[in-house]
Amino acid sequence: MADASMSRGRQADQTLSLNMKLVSHHDMGGYGGMGEGMGMQKTKDGRRVIWLGHEAAPKNFTAIDVTDPKNPKMIIQTELPHSKMRSNSLEVCGDRLYVAHQIRGERGLTPAGFDIWDISTPGNPKKLSHFDRSGPHSLGVHCVWIADGEYVHMSSGAPDFQPRDPKDHQCYQIVDVRDPTKPVEAGRWWYPGQKEGDKEPPLKRHPKFDSGYRPHNIQVYPQRPDRAYCSYIDGGLWILDISDKSRPKPLGHFNYSPPFNGFTHTVMPLFSRGIAIVTDECVRDDGEDWPKPTWVFDIRDESNPVPIATLPLPPIEVFGKRGGRYGSHNLYENYPGECSWRSEDIVLATFFNGGVRAYDLSNPFQPREVAYFVPGAPRLSPKGAVQINDVYWDDRGLVFIGDRFTGGLYILELNI
Repeated sequence: MADASMSRGRQADQTLSLNMKLVSHHDMGGYGGMGEGMGMQKTKDGRRVIWLGHEAAPKNFTAIDVTDPKNPKMIIQTELPHSKMRSNSLEVCGDRLYVAHQIRGERGLTPAGFDIWDISTPGNPKKLSHFDRSGPHSLGVHCVWIADGEYVHMSSGAPDFQPRDPKDHQCYQIVDVRDPTKPVEAGRWWYPGQKEGDKEPPLKRHPKFDSGYRPHNIQVYPQRPDRAYCSYIDGGLWILDISDKSRPKPLGHFNYSPPFNGFTHTVMPLFSRGIAIVTDECVRDDGEDWPKPTWVFDIRDESNPVPIATLPLPPIEVFGKRGGRYGSHNLYENYPGECSWRSEDIVLATFFNGGVRAYDLSNPFQPREVAYFVPGAPRLSPKGAVQINDVYWDDRGLVFIGDRFTGGLYILELNI
């Protein structure tokens, strides 16, 4: 089906699909700009609630009842304290919600950190605590991850962290949340040479696409609770030993920027396969920073990660000028939660105006695209095209994706 809307003089967008079909859509009350935070809760009475972070003010987070995926219903939508912050990332672990708060553009503002909420009654969430990370060089927390209910792993600034370059304002931090009313930092790590006063020399910069050296996503899984899989934007991928959380130690590292254009976003291990899927986020419109691949790495030797393939993409000639960004972004990260689907063979990835795409990794040297869904341009989209930001795959086999600006939540059925 086609969307006949026009925006900024671009040609009309077209909905494209292969082995995925739309079950339903929710515009989130007209505030459909979703960030990179999607997590699902199974309530005590058996309902399914998906919690969503927002890309930008004025909204903080939204909860939607998706028990009946054909009839999603908003439960609650909350407000941010002011317009210069966002709640780009969140995580759901049991009946706890962890929401990142990042300042937009002006260092030193508050609140900057993350909140912990009791969501045992989804319609009446109660804030348990705020972990403050504000400071003269900090923009707060960009991304949070928690899978064990005990430790938050996050990319964040800190009151006492001064980078050599303002772009490098985040480090990897581990926060003990076993007492959710009193979070305490347990440890931190940063790229050697990133912090003011480091003995290592200043870090090498890409001559054209300098996005900075700082962590983006950090994943820690129950299969290897002593490992952190860390994407470091222009610093590539890192595998860290966190058996002693007070002193994370690097085990393996690979960086391809330069000559590639940087912004390593996510590192997701597939443990039974000895591989990892690694995304490089596209951060510029109209294909300016192309190529932004999604890589397959062999990580059997943790000290020597080796790239062996990239996921195939439709041609840049088709999507590059379609509107907004086109290139790699996010993965469904095999979240080890009660409501989550997990696969070591099928990978779901988002590509902004390229929608969401599914890949068969049975042969990791030759990944195959097996399904995709690209919504038409959302109403009032400032880019004239959809910008799919994040993806969640639940244990019923349903796929949830969100638009970065106005499109809201799309619920899909995957048939492969």
